Amino acid sequence: MIDRKIDDVDRSLIVATQGGLPLVPQPYHAIAEQLGLSADEVMQRLRAMLESGIIRRIGAVPNHYAIGWTANGMTVWDVADELVDELGARIGALDFVTHCYRRPRALPAWPYNLFAMVHGASRAECSAKAEEIGVLLGDACRGSDILYSTKILKKTGLRLAR
Repeated sequence: MIDRKIDDVDRSLIVATQGGLPLVPQPYHAIAEQLGLSADEVMQRLRAMLESGIIRRIGAVPNHYAIGWTANGMTVWDVADELVDELGARIGALDFVTHCYRRPRALPAWPYNLFAMVHGASRAECSAKAEEIGVLLGDACRGSDILYSTKILKKTGLRLAR
C-alpha cells in the first residue's frame, strides 16, 4: 500500500542504498554523511518508506556458500488454494525457512502453489527440513518436491538510475 510519493531526498537515499548498506559499524551514519543528512533523518525516511510500501525490506543477503550452506533447496508444495495463505504464514515463520511465498500453478505440468526456501550443509539436511514442513502441512499437502541450487545467481532488485 503506497500512500505517498518520494521526493528528491528519498530518491537519493534509495539510490545510495540500493546496492547495499556500507559495511561499517554505523551504516546509516555513513549514508547520512554521504547525502548531507542526519542519521536520524536517514533512519526516519527509510522507516517511512518501509511503512508506506515504497521499499519492501531492509535486510542482509548472505552468500549461502560462504557461511557453509552448500545445499540450498526450494521446497515446492501442492496445497489447497483456500489454505495456502494460512499454511504459508506458518511455514514462513519457521526459523529455517528463509523465504516463503505463493505462486500460481501451471497445470498440468506444475501443480505446486507454495514455495519455501531451505538451506543446509547437505541435501540430507535440507530433506530433513522439508520433512518438518511436510509434517506441519499434514493432510493439506497433496504433493511436493525439492529443487536444489546448482550455482549462485546474482540477486538484485529494481535499480533506479543514478
